[in-house]
Amino acid sequence: MKITVLSGKGGTGKTTVATNLALSLTNVQFLDADVEEPNSYIFINPDFGEEYQQVLRKVPIIDQNKCRACRSCIDFCEYNALVLLGEEVLVIKEMCHSCGGCKYICPKEAIIEGDKEVGKVRVDKSVAGMEFWQGELNIGEASAVPVIEALNQKVSEDKTVIIDAPPGTTCPTIAAISDANYCILVTEPTPFGLHDLKMAVEIVKELGKPCGIIINRSEEDADKLIEDYASREGVSILTKIPFKREIASLYSQGTPFVEEMPEWKENFQEVFTKIKQVVG
Repeated sequence: MKITVLSGKGGTGKTTVATNLALSLTNVQFLDADVEEPNSYIFINPDFGEEYQQVLRKVPIIDQNKCRACRSCIDFCEYNALVLLGEEVLVIKEMCHSCGGCKYICPKEAIIEGDKEVGKVRVDKSVAGMEFWQGELNIGEASAVPVIEALNQKVSEDKTVIIDAPPGTTCPTIAAISDANYCILVTEPTPFGLHDLKMAVEIVKELGKPCGIIINRSEEDADKLIEDYASREGVSILTKIPFKREIASLYSQGTPFVEEMPEWKENFQEVFTKIKQVVG
């Protein structure tokens, strides 16, 4: 079972849901795929040590002796990662998406590929009863997708996998959803929350993934905004996390609220049961 926790916008409580759900279950593997700014470790406290695994991707290297500045590679590149300066083709590595097309289209075979480190992956294989993986994108890199794909390769088929996805509905989020059996959409009962929830639901449905909604900072009068939309779209509401000072205080201290409010472990276990019934 692979469950991705995502949200249409940042700050809705996606990491709160992902970490508390993981701590409520057994035999869990947790992947923090919010690689531009991972913060699940604050609540799980893994010990990574000094070791990490590099995430590499291919970038073109131009052999200027062979290159005839014909512009074939430049015209081919959709991401403007190649530019002609005088008689030399230069590579803007940060813009490259590692498709490899320029290498194959070059009529003079003047392009080879080399490795560039774009990020790293760290692991603590036994912390808080789970296996915890964290991806980190290097500063200045344009695309988080290679690091998320490297995390996806670590997925265990013998564990319940919880993936904390990047916020939004862009390519990194899709990469975190791609192999999921189920998606939890975290939202808040505000017009902004509803607006971005709609985009998240559209993406998940386009990918053919079953999904359910968790309302964070829930308040009875405000929840109708999300409930009416969920009813129209046929998306179930898995649970609601109330707008309570006690939960906010624990969050500010980096303490998962299931540790101090054990009744919520049962609540998240019930959520997991609902998901299993849908996935089958």
